[in-house]
Amino acid sequence: MKPSRFWAWLTFALGAAYFFIPLIATFEFSLRMRRGEYSFDAYRVVFGDVRFQETFAYSTIIACFTIVIGVLLVVPTAYWIRLRMPQIRPVVEFITLLPLIIPAIVIVFGYIRMYGSNSPLPFLATTRGTDVLLMIGYATLALPYMYRAVDTGLRTIDVRTLTEAAQVHGAGWTTIIVRIILPNVLIAVLSGAFLTFAIVIGEFTMASLLNRPAFGPYLQNIGANRAYEPAALAVISFAITWGCMSVIQVLARFAPKSANNPN
Repeated sequence: MKPSRFWAWLTFALGAAYFFIPLIATFEFSLRMRRGEYSFDAYRVVFGDVRFQETFAYSTIIACFTIVIGVLLVVPTAYWIRLRMPQIRPVVEFITLLPLIIPAIVIVFGYIRMYGSNSPLPFLATTRGTDVLLMIGYATLALPYMYRAVDTGLRTIDVRTLTEAAQVHGAGWTTIIVRIILPNVLIAVLSGAFLTFAIVIGEFTMASLLNRPAFGPYLQNIGANRAYEPAALAVISFAITWGCMSVIQVLARFAPKSANNPN
């Protein structure tokens, strides 16, 4: 074996061990709830917990609405920038990176200050208003991933030609985006959607400070009061996250290859 291949395989093995050994140890510990033997009792307790069902269902619903908000915001914006205003792309890309720099706790305290019960817009005084703010906050956290996924998808198609062809046939802007652009970047949109779902399911700061019954605070609460159930939940959370990533990889196989066009 060549030295370069040896070091490449050694690096890969060390990286795999760094990732998988703690995960395997966590899984093994989660099976020790029954003294003296392995069992899936911890998983049965978790899946049978009403709070698990309620919080996971709540976070799933919030994630779905967050994805809708992200798609409605990002797809038209990225399309319009690529079609008519390519000169401001660096500015927009910088803005979409801000959620990676600004901590979630800063955003949520801004919400509390601006939309508290004593403010002119007391969204936090009602449950539905708080849910709306939470979804907007999650859409902000997911913005870097959703925008880049959609922008990458738009690079693979000839946006200008498709737009001009649609306009020749009398299509309006809404029709062009919904019936022409969106189907062509659907794989990219789904990739951003699964990343958004993974972010929302595990997010703790916003849901906790806004006092919402989300899955992230439930994970933290179980971890502070139980022994084996947190390990089971950690394995379940990893499975959900990597399931989403696997779906993205599968969808990427069906994505069109990048076209060399002036857009």
